[in-house]
Amino acid sequence: MSQRPIILGIVGDSAAGKTTLTKGIAQILGEDNVTIICTDDYHRYDRKQRAEKGISALHPDCNYLDIIQQHLSLLRTGQPILKPIYNHTTGSFDPPEYIEPRTYVIVEGLLGYSTRGMRDSYDVKVYLAPPESLRTQWKVRRDTRKRGYSEAEVLEQLRKREFDSEAFIRPQRQWADVIVSFYPSESSTEQNDLLLNVRLVLRPTIPHPDLTEILKPNGNHLGSAIRLELGRDMGKPVDVLEVDGHATDEQVKALERILCNDVPYLGQFCSLEGNQDIGKVIGTTGETLQSYPLALTQLLITYHMLKAANIQPPRVSVTSDSATS
Repeated sequence: MSQRPIILGIVGDSAAGKTTLTKGIAQILGEDNVTIICTDDYHRYDRKQRAEKGISALHPDCNYLDIIQQHLSLLRTGQPILKPIYNHTTGSFDPPEYIEPRTYVIVEGLLGYSTRGMRDSYDVKVYLAPPESLRTQWKVRRDTRKRGYSEAEVLEQLRKREFDSEAFIRPQRQWADVIVSFYPSESSTEQNDLLLNVRLVLRPTIPHPDLTEILKPNGNHLGSAIRLELGRDMGKPVDVLEVDGHATDEQVKALERILCNDVPYLGQFCSLEGNQDIGKVIGTTGETLQSYPLALTQLLITYHMLKAANIQPPRVSVTSDSATS
């Protein structure tokens, strides 16, 4: 294991699914092994001040980016920080918290890739990019249930924030190693988070697992529910892995075995059979369900964190660590 903490960045717009993804990965790795940092805590102004100044929480000027960068540098070298705390319920700040980095640090928020210094602090960078229509549904659901807003207030907030989203949040996609996009199936007649598909853009900025087994016809019983293709993202060549919400248990476990063959140690950290926390989502009526696309996304990101921590299988061939092409 590396002597310094392994740092994962998860960036995306408000209600893009950052917290759901973060909590799942922390459960997989063991919550005692993970320190979670939310960059929302580094807001410069409280809710009342933002309203008075006419500035949104998405704007860089509304956040202490320099302190985020400083704290990331400290965490990367294993040093503790005194982290501010923004209370989303009250819209004000609570007393700061003394934080020591554990084996893994997950940093999730709006502006985590805004500066070169921040970007250089991460071992793995993930960006969440759901369709805007889906993100709107998620935000309305979250803010009306948990933060006391009306649906009309949430929609108006989204309208006002759109300029900042386009100017400051979405451009950070270019810095990600993995881009995660959950989306509804074309055949879906109703909103159901359990049946969402996922599209994973795998950039060649880090070595991804060898997924070429998926390309073999009828080789793994993956059928059409799990697909690997060559594509382009922001004009650059990438691999694209797609998993459908209707993928079967057998198909999902076949893909899991492909990952574990590359990193045999992965199984002791997470497997769909051994860890029932993987891929958990809260349904529209409040019940807890398991989404296979979410589970495999969490598994893939965990794979990269373990790779960054130098947990490697015995080297048996020169291709064992190669990226897909």
